[in-house]
Amino acid sequence: MSASLDQRSWWLLLAAWLIALSATLGALYIGEIIGQAPCALCWFQRAFMFPLAIMLAVSCAISDTRVWRYALPIAGIGWAVALYHSLLFSGLVSEELQPCGAGPSCSSADMAILGQVPIPALSLAAFSIIIILLEMLRRRSHRE
Repeated sequence: MSASLDQRSWWLLLAAWLIALSATLGALYIGEIIGQAPCALCWFQRAFMFPLAIMLAVSCAISDTRVWRYALPIAGIGWAVALYHSLLFSGLVSEELQPCGAGPSCSSADMAILGQVPIPALSLAAFSIIIILLEMLRRRSHRE
């Protein structure tokens, strides 16, 4: 660990990476092991979560606390897609506004793990936690 990186900043970075890694492995498990085909919105969320797992891993390895500069925008866009997906799943957004033309429905019961926990809500939670951790990292880096 570099001298300029304090212990707390590194733990924030590690926590963000572990959340991104868990979300990535969870998405791969659901799609590849369980065999549940992702809807279009799930694909968009994956397009933002998968690179975060790689970026945050590299930033942990090289102790780069400036990762928030390029990871926050990616997490923010992923969060917006996950929010829309969650609103669609919960019925707060009309089905007519659904972007999914082919594949599984964004609001079907298949979009819940064990029929209880909505996958879009898990994605929204993961992006939210990553954003909070990166924002904490940003604030710490501005103090130094």
